[in-house]
Amino acid sequence: MRATFYFFLLFIIIQLHFEAKAIGFQRSYTLEDVVEKAREESPDAMAARHRYRGSYWQHKSYEAGYLPHVSFDATLPNLNRSISAITLPDGSDVFMRRNLATSSSSVSINQTIGLTGGEIFINSGLERIDLIKDEEIETSYLSTPVNIGFRQPIFAYNPYRWERKIEPIRYREARQSYIEELENISINATNLFFDLLMAQINVEINKVNLNNNDTLYQIAKGRYSLGRIAENELLQMELNYLNSLTELEESEINYEAALFRLRSYLGLESDEEITLIPPANIPELNIEPHLALEQAEANRSDMLAYERQKIQAESEVHQARADSRLNANLYAVYGLTQSASEFIDAYSSPLDRQQLVVGVQIPILDWGVSKGQRKMAESNRELINTNVEQALNDFEHEIYLRVLEFNRLDERLNIAAKADTIASKNYEVTRERFLIGNIGVIDLNIAYQEKDRATQSYLRALHNYWRGFYEMRKLTLYNFIEDQPITVRFEEL
Repeated sequence: MRATFYFFLLFIIIQLHFEAKAIGFQRSYTLEDVVEKAREESPDAMAARHRYRGSYWQHKSYEAGYLPHVSFDATLPNLNRSISAITLPDGSDVFMRRNLATSSSSVSINQTIGLTGGEIFINSGLERIDLIKDEEIETSYLSTPVNIGFRQPIFAYNPYRWERKIEPIRYREARQSYIEELENISINATNLFFDLLMAQINVEINKVNLNNNDTLYQIAKGRYSLGRIAENELLQMELNYLNSLTELEESEINYEAALFRLRSYLGLESDEEITLIPPANIPELNIEPHLALEQAEANRSDMLAYERQKIQAESEVHQARADSRLNANLYAVYGLTQSASEFIDAYSSPLDRQQLVVGVQIPILDWGVSKGQRKMAESNRELINTNVEQALNDFEHEIYLRVLEFNRLDERLNIAAKADTIASKNYEVTRERFLIGNIGVIDLNIAYQEKDRATQSYLRALHNYWRGFYEMRKLTLYNFIEDQPITVRFEEL
């Protein structure tokens, strides 16, 4: 059924091959070649990789936030020469000139406790003061060999609890979004491929039509001189010839424009000649709607986004409620400390150091501000839940309709291929009958137009099929040929 079409395409490809060899470097691309190259080297692919890498490092930062943090702080030194107020032992204040240098250093380890929202810390530090008097320097040390303490909010909103729920979902959402972007790149590459293929075929069709119309016009002139056809038929043949010239010029311009777009998207050299090979094998697929819906719900980033939005809305409600009630903060430290004029003595027989602080905040009257914030958060939660429920219904409906549409594309493609074969055969028969004078130019024109329309309709049907194929992959993130979810080697990114 498609033999005539593919024979014609083979003729075109061979002709373009020899023409391109005379011009410069030439390469043939199948649809799979174009899609694969676009997924690797197109601007959209590079942008998608960078977006995923940003999400990856955001997730790594989140994970690192729950590991112990070690930091070192130092001031080496701080020299201060000034006149400042000094309190004497009798309680009076006088202004005296001071000349001193201070140095300090500390090492601390902090560990966040995600379950409670608190923090444990351990630190150790040393301070030194050099008081300069004339030619004498008085030095003293203050050591803190170890401090162990914690900070713990009580009854407060715990952001870490909600972060541990939201961030893993956000990262999985980013991974699935990256796969969806790759499938969207496949759709864009398919569109550009068939745009150029259509332009390529139109150029060759118009070349053939120009030769045919030139031949028919020459024959018509001979018949007119013999009085076998009327002048209007001769004029119609001449008009057909001129129209063929115009259509060829327009198709060549369209071809160059489509060629530029594909080269730009794939990052090809401007002097590389491209010949496209149309896909010959059409996979026989009949997708079950329930399978498509099941895979879409399991794989799409939208499902993760809906879950994340609901959790975030619930988190905002808890925060608004916590901010409107009693809050307390507990801070406790136990450590050792000592001071001396010698460095070694500053670490001898250290003294205990304890500190316990309990801070309480009780809202008494805020004129309804807390209540308003709480009600807004609750209203926003209900709105998001409603929107998510509606989005899920729309999503299911879209999947069902797109599956039904795709399952009919193969039948439409077969009909278009059969119509193309019939139209081509009809044109050849009509042309032969015109040459022997059995029919007029009107019948020839009709057959000529139907032939071109049938070829273009077949190409559009082929385009629709492959675009629908990649759209189904994007909608479900499922490879129906290999019967498995679409995956990416994220470790290579």
